[in-house]
Amino acid sequence: MYQIDSQSRIPVYEQITEQTERYILTGIFRSGDQLQSVRSLSLKLRLNPNTVQRAYTELDRKGLIYTITGVGSYISEDSLDILKGEKRKKLLKLIPQLKELALSGIQKFEMMELIESVYKEENP
Repeated sequence: MYQIDSQSRIPVYEQITEQTERYILTGIFRSGDQLQSVRSLSLKLRLNPNTVQRAYTELDRKGLIYTITGVGSYISEDSLDILKGEKRKKLLKLIPQLKELALSGIQKFEMMELIESVYKEENP
């Protein structure tokens, strides 16, 4: 399921974290689902277990997963709401970029067409 790009400038633990977040947002992982153990995932991906543990620690810090010692790691009840909240905050960061595009002469309809095309790709 996870696709690791060893040539990427993005650290491997961040790739695992980002992909897990995407799986939560798309419904592949749902609250209460158990994640693979650190050992199992590290063997499957041929990674150092510390790398997988670092990703799990980051996911736990964000409140997206929780771990029960000796039992496993699970997707938290609030994970989807947490991620949606984070993404909404990013929306506000677009304002300066949109203003810059408008100043450069890009028309509103051009931006709207681009937005529409993104939503069509996401919701076939």
